[in-house]
Amino acid sequence: MPALEKRFGCLGVFIVVLLCLSLLFNFLFLIGSLFGIGSGGTQKYEQKVLAEGAKNVSAKIAVIRLGGIISSGDMGFSTGASPEDMKQQFKQALEDPNVRAIVLAIDSPGGEVTASDDIYNIIRKARDKKKIVVSMGAMAASGGYYAALGGSHIFARDTTFTGSIGVIMQTLNYSELFGKVGLQMVTFKSGKMKDMLSGSRPSTQEERDYVQNLVMQTYAKFVGIVAAERKIPEDTLRNGVADGRVLSGKDALEAKLIDQLGDLDDAVKKAIELGGTPGATVVEYRAIESFGRLLRIFGKSDASKKVEINLGPQSSLHLQPGRLYLLPEILAP
Repeated sequence: MPALEKRFGCLGVFIVVLLCLSLLFNFLFLIGSLFGIGSGGTQKYEQKVLAEGAKNVSAKIAVIRLGGIISSGDMGFSTGASPEDMKQQFKQALEDPNVRAIVLAIDSPGGEVTASDDIYNIIRKARDKKKIVVSMGAMAASGGYYAALGGSHIFARDTTFTGSIGVIMQTLNYSELFGKVGLQMVTFKSGKMKDMLSGSRPSTQEERDYVQNLVMQTYAKFVGIVAAERKIPEDTLRNGVADGRVLSGKDALEAKLIDQLGDLDDAVKKAIELGGTPGATVVEYRAIESFGRLLRIFGKSDASKKVEINLGPQSSLHLQPGRLYLLPEILAP
């Protein structure tokens, strides 16, 4: 009996400690929310020197990285990019008088349509003030290519996967599975189209036509931006590479989707040239991980609103159903 009482006593202490930690975390999150920590506050980025410049030269080239899935949601510590993060980094670079040009290093398969469009507009507006050279890494496809269009000059490796000019929306139909296990979805709706993406029943032709029209509207905007930025007739794009295909850097150059083949070093040299700053120091912006960012991860995550698609042993995408995405088909759910 004493051993049993001791065991339950330890369990009680553990539960009390856990509750105290939970209360402390919620209190800190409340304080963080009230003072805008991690959400409303301005995130500062430290500058890591990649290449020392000449003595007595104050000019800098800022390298900003856009990597992972593009999302308007809070990415926390995950390998993704959000418009808010891009906005803050470009704001810091534009406000620094010593930064004469910006290199945007992209390694992204794309992501949400609206988030990709937001980032494109952030970059496009920034190029009116300072030259922006885009350097594509392993992948700058779909939404990643969309964002790249905001730059002044675009580089890609010959092995880069880019292009993928297209829009995709998918849903999962599990109505037959429901029938096999004896389940049935009961839906009360205000209009016939309210549950048009429901997987509990087959979609109607009217619903499919409606969704297809939404997809084509977004596609038309994407193609229009490519045509305007790259000075390629829309008909040429629609009848050619703008069919969702992924292109190598070499093929993208031939299709005039990029300006030049080269790596990050070549992009930096071009930025120095465009910025007229020989001897400039090259710095990379890196987020200062703060307690506020930690609060954002636990405070705003809502797993019930996400669909997890496993792409490999240690990687996953968190895509929300019913949203339009600029992603290569292989990465779509």
